[in-house]
Amino acid sequence: MDSLTLTPKDAGASDMGSSLGSSMPGFAPLAMPVQSFKRFSRRDRRALVAPRLARAPVLTRLLIFGGALALTAYGADQMFKVVAVGTITPLEWAMVVLFVVTFSWVTLSLTSAVVGFVWLLAHRGRREPTPRLRERTAVVMPIYNEAPSRVFGAMQAIFEDVERTGQAHAFDFFLLSDTTDANVWIAEERAFVAIRARLPQARFYYRRRRKNLARKAGNIADFVIHWGGHYPQMVVLDADSLMTGEAIVGLAAAMEADPDAGIIQSQPLVINRNTMFARLQQFAARIAGPVIGAGLSAWMGRDGNYWGHNAIVRTRAFADHCGLPDLPGKPPFGGHILSHDFIEAGLMRRAGFTVYMLPDLGGSYEESPPSLIDLAARDRRWCQGNLQHARIIGARGFTLATRQHLAHGIMGYLASPLWMAQLLVGIVLVLQSHYIRPEYFTKEFSLFPAWPRFDYERALQLFELTIGILLAPKFLGLLLALIDPKTRRGSGGALALVASTFVEIIISAALAPIMMLIQSGSVAQILSGRDTGWNPQRRDDGSIPFSSIARRHRSHVLLGLITLFAAGLISPSLVVWMSPTIAGLVLSIPLSWASGNRSIGLAMRRIGLLRTPEETSPPEVVDRANALAAELARSGDDRDDALQAIAVDPALRVLHESFLAEAPRHRRGEVDVETAVAAAKLNDAQTLEDARAWLTARERVAVLGDRALIAMLARLPSAADRPNAA
Repeated sequence: MDSLTLTPKDAGASDMGSSLGSSMPGFAPLAMPVQSFKRFSRRDRRALVAPRLARAPVLTRLLIFGGALALTAYGADQMFKVVAVGTITPLEWAMVVLFVVTFSWVTLSLTSAVVGFVWLLAHRGRREPTPRLRERTAVVMPIYNEAPSRVFGAMQAIFEDVERTGQAHAFDFFLLSDTTDANVWIAEERAFVAIRARLPQARFYYRRRRKNLARKAGNIADFVIHWGGHYPQMVVLDADSLMTGEAIVGLAAAMEADPDAGIIQSQPLVINRNTMFARLQQFAARIAGPVIGAGLSAWMGRDGNYWGHNAIVRTRAFADHCGLPDLPGKPPFGGHILSHDFIEAGLMRRAGFTVYMLPDLGGSYEESPPSLIDLAARDRRWCQGNLQHARIIGARGFTLATRQHLAHGIMGYLASPLWMAQLLVGIVLVLQSHYIRPEYFTKEFSLFPAWPRFDYERALQLFELTIGILLAPKFLGLLLALIDPKTRRGSGGALALVASTFVEIIISAALAPIMMLIQSGSVAQILSGRDTGWNPQRRDDGSIPFSSIARRHRSHVLLGLITLFAAGLISPSLVVWMSPTIAGLVLSIPLSWASGNRSIGLAMRRIGLLRTPEETSPPEVVDRANALAAELARSGDDRDDALQAIAVDPALRVLHESFLAEAPRHRRGEVDVETAVAAAKLNDAQTLEDARAWLTARERVAVLGDRALIAMLARLPSAADRPNAA
């Protein structure tokens, strides 16, 4: 595939013809050649226009990575001394190795957070004036079976906020649908027509792909291939994204001012969350997130990463250098690249464009999963995508920083099974030292038996150091929040801010062992060859049935009880030492239930816990998006049955057919199964109710995508209108 170029058909387009003229601008195609991970010549890398800006932050990297290395060396030395009281056994060596690997992971987070803290202190209050934009920018939002009232309401709010900046002339807005639900599809078309009627001055466009090949990456590629030539750059959003007009204009201005920039990433904050778990994430992202993000930005420099949304991308550079190949073999390690954004950033850097983040931009928002189980479902897909990067990390031409980003993502998921292995080895060692009698007469001559012995006092000190390193980024974020009047007041005051931080730490500590087991299970499933799906995410707050929660966590409870029993046999002090892990596992069912409970989250809000400034005084774009979503949802279009609506409303039927592209031509002998079966069922149906009852979800989509089948559907009478049979 190395020499191929993506075409509209490859990208999953629908042989789009003139019928899309009313919903999309004219074609402006860009070729998107598929890149090779095995071949790359440095001669193909473009020369930087402003090399001074792209210089690596060597001193910052030395401070962060050198500091992490020094702390890791100290921790390794202390851990060695813990077990070196006697002869070191193989299990003790395993404990040392596992500790060093996991400890190095947390030390890097600490040193990065310290640098981020200093950077934010030095850059507080700085604001650059935004110049007048010269070029046209596309704002694109890929959507997949989302509630149309939410996404169209969000896009309208974004447009109105951009309009307030006086620079709306520089932006076109696109909703790029990969929806596979027939009801949502028709609701999207209704919402698109309505938003155009409400905002005739805006340039809003809508397109639905017939086949959602390559998922989100394919959706964006399809847009670039067909219409990318119109736009020097594009702001890429997610379906749950919101950005202020100032933030979007700021990204566009930064891209125009930097000819070397390939991708500029903003740092989104979490908003609109009400369940306990989501509020926990929202608070942590608001208080500790800026410190972590600024630290990342400081050491990455122009060798940054891309998170796939709330960022601006140079369109032609993306087309020229970011065409993704399918990996050889079957999923989970073959097929489409799931975590495509990391790879796109790496390919952009390889081509000679810079990638960086603006941590102080502000006005960039997203939402988070409403419960622990919802996070686990999304996390399973991210886990597969990051482990898939093990096949790409050695790609020719990637910069060292790109490889570090990929390694960091892989380690983010391997850390959980390594942590679990460390705990298990520790328990085995303690059991061994307490219950297994030493063998005094071995084959090898020795005056003393070889059995595990520990320096328990040093071990406790090392444990305290590790906990301090883990919590330091949270307290650095808390300190920054306390000295910033706006953040302090918006979080309910100093006392509420401190109390919320401790509540977040306690609940997160209880949830951590559950996530450890969930991620360890995900890693095991992926390594055993199990692929994940790509189901739409639950965006709204809502509880999961208790029976489903109990089934999901019963193995976690069992493991917690076994650990409690084993630790109790050994020593009460061991139970105390392991109490956070044991409590989290034993209480995993009620904790998971509480995590998705909206009433608990709202109760915490009422007493002033886990508040954020964006919640206390919501940005105008957030308030407007929420109000529009509620207003549009009341119309009922989101829940209408698509077949019923198309059959009984001739005007809607004409509108829908105007959006349809010409059906793709099949080679002789090829038959689309869903279309053929749907035609047979419609031919056999005597009433509209028959058709609605018989057609499957895929067959419904096939009917709505074929003008001939739509005509058959429209001819069916309703059961109420059909004369009674004799």
